[in-house]
Order: sequence, then C-alpha cells, then structure tokens
Amino acid sequence: MPGSWPPHELPNLTENNCVETSPQHFGYNCIAWAAGDNTRWWWPIPVRGINYWPKGVPRQETLDAFALAFATRGFAECADGSLEAGIEKIAIFAKRIGISLIPTHAAFQLESGQWSSKLGTFEDISHVTLDAVNGPLYGEAVRFMSRPRPAVR
Repeated sequence: MPGSWPPHELPNLTENNCVETSPQHFGYNCIAWAAGDNTRWWWPIPVRGINYWPKGVPRQETLDAFALAFATRGFAECADGSLEAGIEKIAIFAKRIGISLIPTHAAFQLESGQWSSKLGTFEDISHVTLDAVNGPLYGEAVRFMSRPRPAVR
C-alpha cells in the first residue's frame, strides 16, 4: 500500500488508483489544498489551536459554510464532477452523523480528469476517481463546485 495513511480508513486507495504527489506536510489540509492554498490549515473550528477560515463565512461544520468558504475563491455550485474543458472542479465529501451531513474532505479535479487530495497531515495524492477516497474516514463526495481553471495553480 502506498503512503502513510491508515489503510482501514481509506480502504479503496490502492497502488493501482493513486500516486503520491508530495510528501507529508502538517502546514495545510485538504480544504486549503482544494482551495489552492498550501500555506495554512482551513477549518471553521480551530484544530490543534490553529486554523484559517475566510472572513464573513460562518464558522460552522456544515456543507453550506464550506461552500461559502470555497465561493471566496471563485467557486460556484455545479451539478457533478464530470470533466469540462477549462473548468476546475472540487468535490466536498461528508459523512452522515445522525440526520446531518458533516464535511470531512475536499478534492480538486486535475486537467486529466483525475483528482488531487491532501490526506489530512499525510501526503498529497492524485487518484483516478473520487471513489478511491470514499470510506470510513471521509464518507463520500456529496457536493460539487466549479470555477474557470486558473492559468497556474
């Protein structure tokens, strides 16, 4: 199994569907990575005493708050994660806890149609499908957003 993440939490990741693209890094997380920021940890509630959250966005662990956070980076909701030329997409993952869907992860779509994820404090990876990171840790992709693909990411 590639990487240092717990295999029981991400059981669908295999050597056949993912590639490590950068080593472990503790300074940013998946939400920041999907937003195009690899300099700080994005989360509405402080984690280990540190976090960043865009001004004016409710500090709530809800899909709506996460969508508003990504909107500060030019993303708007879209129907799905299908590949579209010139469009960058993100997928927001969530787990059902009681009757609520709680955001857990985000990935962004590469020009190839594959996806890129930062696995918490673990590595950044590219993965063939969103299903590769479905599982006990992140749940599944439940909301999609898009923006024109930036010239440089």
